[in-house]
Amino acid sequence: MMEESENHHQVFLLKGQTIVSSANRNESVELSSIGNENDNNSDSGISPNDSEVDVLIPDQNHMHTPKTGLSTMFDHNEEKWYIVASQVFFPFMIAGFGMVAAGLVLERVKELSVFKEITEIYILVPALLGLKGNLEMTLASRLSTQANIGNMDKRSELQRMIIGNVILTQLQAIVVGFLAALVSLAMGWVPQGHFNIRHALVLCSSSVSTASIASLALGSIMILVVVVSHKCKINPDNIATPIAASLGDLTTLGILAGIGGFLFKTIENYAWLPIMITVVFLVLTPIWIVLSSRNEYVKDVLIHGWSPVVAAMLISSAGGLILDFAVQTLRGVAVFQPVMNGVGGNLVAVQASRLSTALHQQGKPGEFQDINQYHASKFCPNPYKVFCANKRSSSITRVLLFLAIPGHLTFVFIISRLATDQTRLSILFVVLYVVAALIQVAILLYIAQWMVKFVWRHERDPDNVCIPYLTAIGDLLGTALLTCVFLLLP
Repeated sequence: MMEESENHHQVFLLKGQTIVSSANRNESVELSSIGNENDNNSDSGISPNDSEVDVLIPDQNHMHTPKTGLSTMFDHNEEKWYIVASQVFFPFMIAGFGMVAAGLVLERVKELSVFKEITEIYILVPALLGLKGNLEMTLASRLSTQANIGNMDKRSELQRMIIGNVILTQLQAIVVGFLAALVSLAMGWVPQGHFNIRHALVLCSSSVSTASIASLALGSIMILVVVVSHKCKINPDNIATPIAASLGDLTTLGILAGIGGFLFKTIENYAWLPIMITVVFLVLTPIWIVLSSRNEYVKDVLIHGWSPVVAAMLISSAGGLILDFAVQTLRGVAVFQPVMNGVGGNLVAVQASRLSTALHQQGKPGEFQDINQYHASKFCPNPYKVFCANKRSSSITRVLLFLAIPGHLTFVFIISRLATDQTRLSILFVVLYVVAALIQVAILLYIAQWMVKFVWRHERDPDNVCIPYLTAIGDLLGTALLTCVFLLLP
């Protein structure tokens, strides 16, 4: 899908001049007019790689920005680490409180008859909660990029952008919700060896309706947040994705528990109801497809945006298998699952959104500002440069990594006070939990640095590709590490 073709041509932008390089097997590059390279670093001594995207975007003070016609609202190279920290911290903590509430809800709803009788619903939970990463966070990242490159300044364009994105997220939510239910049924049926048609109907109808309703509610909030932050001169990259996470888990779990519980109670007398609900939503999908294909802002996502969303759903479902085992064998693990998974996905979504916006401010996918950036994008970044180098990009990465410590400590303390199924927390548990959280976030931030560059080099939009994969990997890592923490406890 992402492999380069034999005759593919890569466009580089260097010192304001366009240089075309054939990206065939020999990858011979002819540089026609480079100019004097030494004057890039003559004054300040700042490395040309000291940028928001490591070794990918040169410092704007020393390299001419290509004339792409894109106006920029925020220059990520000019944002200081403490400004980013102050903008991220408040919505990050608000998001964390929403995840704590989701954990407390999950702890209580597991006592409902629908969760006890239809155990496959635990496999479904991470996939549905992951929709905020697959759809809402991706939507927030797309809109943040459009805001930062100036496409939200015209009211008519803004209106088309909003309508197109709402329709697209509805389409994706219905399809992914239905597929997630089928995957959950398959994963539950294989080990158990029997299939219950009533349980299948409840699971499918609950999944599709929950995905659609939650997506509509959260998508509307995301659009409002991005538009208002743009008007208030606040970088939406720093606040939109955390706010998406703040309500996503709680809203989705509440809707799933409500609809699932209602359908489970009524299916004996009204077996046609879950069938009708599923059919109505599936019938709407062709309508959403036609409308999305006519909108210039989302038609590319309609064609190329399915593989990340579906793959992310499958990855999250694998995490659901682990959660299904953990909930049934380990006491108290359910309440921490949304927090562990959500914090990692939240922080890496901020990172991916910022990296993507920084690239979009330079040009179109596939365009780099010099040849070194293109060659550097072929390799995995040096972990030391990602986390420890004395550069802006590394400083912001460290900020996002260490935000996990006070965040998790605060959330664990709140859970210990409010959870009814939780024994007194030990120092050993807190230490293991924080270490597991740091491992998860560090891995996700590193993967984000590589993935955004990889996707951009293959002329794909990171806004539509990276966040679904990253949040799904975060779900899988978080659930696995959290289960390991409980297994290690005496």
